[in-house]
Order: sequence, then structure tokens, then C-alpha cells
Amino acid sequence: MKKLLLVFGTRPEAIKMAPVVMELKSRPECFDVKVCVTAQHRQMLDQVLEFFEITPDYDLNLMKPNQTLYDITCNVIMGMKDVLEQFKPDYAFVHGDTTTSTATAIAAFYAGVKICHVEAGLRTYDKYAPFPEEMNRQLTGRLADIHFSPTKKSFQNLVNENTPKENIYITGNTVIDALIYSAGKVNTITDNDEINMLKSICIEDDIILITGHRRENFGDGFLRICEALKEIALKFPKARIVYPVHLNPNVQKPVYSILNGIDNISLINPLGYPAFVWLMQKSKIIITDSGGVQEEAPSLGKPVLVMREVTERPEAVDAGTVILVGTDKDKIVSETISLMTDSVKYKKMSDCINPYGDGLASKRIVNTIMKLQ
Repeated sequence: MKKLLLVFGTRPEAIKMAPVVMELKSRPECFDVKVCVTAQHRQMLDQVLEFFEITPDYDLNLMKPNQTLYDITCNVIMGMKDVLEQFKPDYAFVHGDTTTSTATAIAAFYAGVKICHVEAGLRTYDKYAPFPEEMNRQLTGRLADIHFSPTKKSFQNLVNENTPKENIYITGNTVIDALIYSAGKVNTITDNDEINMLKSICIEDDIILITGHRRENFGDGFLRICEALKEIALKFPKARIVYPVHLNPNVQKPVYSILNGIDNISLINPLGYPAFVWLMQKSKIIITDSGGVQEEAPSLGKPVLVMREVTERPEAVDAGTVILVGTDKDKIVSETISLMTDSVKYKKMSDCINPYGDGLASKRIVNTIMKLQ
């Protein structure tokens, strides 16, 4: 029986690892599975754990006010030392591009534990975009023994970096597994305060969902984004712009100074995962700088405008499910107007096939692990 340790610390990781946890735990005769959370994000992480009914076996509970990347990295490495020595797993699973993942991979490497990297091989090859995620992902990839790539392009990135082909498996992205599970579940929920709040404000036919929080957009970038959203709101007074505003002051200050008080813009607190899935389903267009939303929204038939200059998910651009607009005010406005007024263009984007998978990535990952020696 293989001993497997799955480690994550942020909300996006938890969402994408939850289907893997559930699939592994459905085969107790094959695996001894333990879950460790670092709580790099505490409250947002706990909401996802509750929704997916996952109880961690280990909780490092590392989050603290004003924590830095130095703090997270050091504390994860030292916290994981004790967990690895106690459980002695055969494989440690990490996900994507977080500081939790990279620090866990370092700790597992020091402990002589094989590392499985879920969502491996995404690249921009610009170490500052996204920061620090691009280098987190590359460093984790160099340490990993088994690589679960979501697409052919991410597979090829790893091959180009001299990763042995026999250690790379194309699985699709587990976020699609999570989304398919969640989209059905949220429509049966009646006692979620956030969903009920959204139902009270999302009464228009056209909902434009906004998310924005990336470090590289702080400053002038966010000012341009907000000016663009203001122009869009005035251009489409019968649409409703809903913006769950990240708590970082670098986001809050420009958003509230420019967008507060506009009748058809709702600035709300960050949403839990169930409410966010509900809102994605309700939306007509999504404008975001998030990585995960680029993968999720196309499965719901929602066109996405990506407020980044580059993306480590170029498959979506190639497939036509997203358009890169950066923080260019004119481009954000013009592409939004085009999607709002051109039904042919809108339908073409909505109907594009999601390049990130079919909802079976977790099964492929688990079937692969079963075959490993």
C-alpha cells in the first residue's frame, strides 16, 4: 500500500487538489492517504475544505498578519520536516506554483521523498510575470520526480527542459474536475448567505464578473483597469458589474476611489468558492487576472478577458476561449464592447472547446500512481 501525502496551503491549490484527494480516498485498499495544509491562506482555505468535506490530517496553521515570502518559505520547510519524518510518505503531492508547493518540494527532496507535481509544465519564461509564481513553478518542476501536465504544451515545455518523457503524464487539469462537481452542488444550496446576497444584486440579464489581485498590476495597472471598468459601466447602464474586491490595500485603494458609488457596479467582499462558482455560472463575461479562472470559465461557456501581458496558459488563447487585454484601458473597453454587442463573436468564444480537460484528470492521476513502483 502506497503512502501518499498531499500538501496545499491556498484556496486555488485546495480547489484543484480536492478532486485528487477524493479520488485517492475512494480507493482505501490501494493507498494510505494523508492531507497536510500549511494554511498559507487560512479563511479562504477553510471554506474550500468545508465545501469538499476534507479534514486535514496535519495543519501547520502558518498564516499570520503581514507575512512575507521569506516567512512562508522558511516556515513551510521547517513545518514539513516534522510531518515528513512522522508519516514517512512514499510520494508527496504538490500543486502548481505557490510558495507552499515549492517549499514543500524542497523539504520532501531533503527527506528523500519522491515528489509528484500536479499541474506541471506551465511557463511564461519571464521570471517576474507572474511573480513569484513563475519561478515557484520552475523550481518545483526541477525537484519533482513525477509530472502531471494538463496539456500537450505543458508536456512539451518540460521535455524542452530535459525532463525525461517517461516521467511526464498528460492528464488534463483537475480544476475542471472540481468545477464540474461544484457547479452541480452549488445549484442545490439554499442556505449560503453569499449566494443569497448575489441573487439579490444580480437581477440584470448581463452580469460582468471582475477579479483582480496580481502584484504585477499594482499601481498604474490597477488605475487603468478601474478607469476601464468605469467606462464600461457607463456604456452599459443596464448591465451589472460585480467585483469581489481583494483585501490587499493595493487593490482596495484604487478600486474604491474610482468605482465606488457607480450605480451598476457592485463592489463586494471576496467570495467563498461555492458563491464564486455560482457567480461564474450567472455571468455573461468574465474579466480577470486570475490563472484558474482562465481554465474554469470556458467549461461554463463564458468568454474571458485576461488582464495580463503574458499568460502561462497560452492554450486558452490559442483555443479562442480567452483574449489577452493586459491593463490597456482602451483594449479592455473595446473588447468588452465587442463581446457585449457582437452576438456572433460572443457565441464563437462561448462555443470553443476548453483545452484544459474533460473532468477526468484526477482519475488519470490516480490510475498512474497505482502503476508506479
